[in-house]
Amino acid sequence: MIVATSNSSSAPLRLVEVPSLPCGAGDVRVRVRAIGVNPVDWKMREGGPLGTAQRIIGPRGPLVVGIDFAGEVVEVGAGVTELAVGARVVGGTDFSRGQRGSYADEVVVRPDQCARLPEGVSFDDAACLPVAGVTAWRALTDVGGINTRRDARVLVLGASGGVGLFAVQLARAMGGAVVGVCSGRNAALVARLGAAVIDYTAGDALAEARAAGPYELIINAVSSETYPAKDCRPMLTPTGMLDLVVVSPVDYPSLVFNRQTRTILGRPTRQHLEPLVAALAKGGLETPIETRLPLAEAEAAHGRSRAGKVVGKLILHP
Repeated sequence: MIVATSNSSSAPLRLVEVPSLPCGAGDVRVRVRAIGVNPVDWKMREGGPLGTAQRIIGPRGPLVVGIDFAGEVVEVGAGVTELAVGARVVGGTDFSRGQRGSYADEVVVRPDQCARLPEGVSFDDAACLPVAGVTAWRALTDVGGINTRRDARVLVLGASGGVGLFAVQLARAMGGAVVGVCSGRNAALVARLGAAVIDYTAGDALAEARAAGPYELIINAVSSETYPAKDCRPMLTPTGMLDLVVVSPVDYPSLVFNRQTRTILGRPTRQHLEPLVAALAKGGLETPIETRLPLAEAEAAHGRSRAGKVVGKLILHP
């Protein structure tokens, strides 16, 4: 199999050939057709809690980053009945199960990490869903309970990024009223997807957001360095929640001691992917893709992601 790996956190990603992992009992092997790029991919290379955990409990051998994938099942292990060879699927890898990352031409995962894809859904669109889509879905449902409230108000900080664009669309589909903060150049896109837009380049974004509140849920998909939690929480209703997609050390006290502050990782599972795939298949969910690159240019994709100006998603093709 071909994977994108590096010798150290500072070395660029490069393509190498490594032996394929066995497809054991309960596993499926997927020929990868498209890979979604997420900030967590390059953050794991740089260390931090996830990177350290990956090196301790992840598989031995070269570090292969990445989570999102879409492709076709080419082998099933003993005992697998949920999927058959030829099934089109989308899913996410999980290093805690000893799996390599998705920056490869094939992955070996469990069936419960995959959702079936209808023929009308492209691999590229599907590969946008696992981390960003599931993160947005869980923020709205598990953290905010927006799917159970009428006319809930939702503020999305970073509304033109991968998580933000999904959060805007899903919140609107759940009946929420959405305010999205983004730059002026992305305002038309965010507005078309259903949000009242605040252009952060045109003034004090939080002051404008405060005037449009209060909110049942604030999704901070940027960082607390840009939008401090202490400035966001006063905009919440008494039962509202602040969800931090990007967590830094300054957030740790709030996550431990403040009941209105949470973070949630969009760990892809069939349960969380299926409603997203269904929405995509029905045309109720758009997947804006900024650019597509060959897997050999994974390092360039990480550079674009690090710059923090990606609109929607980056897709790699093995």
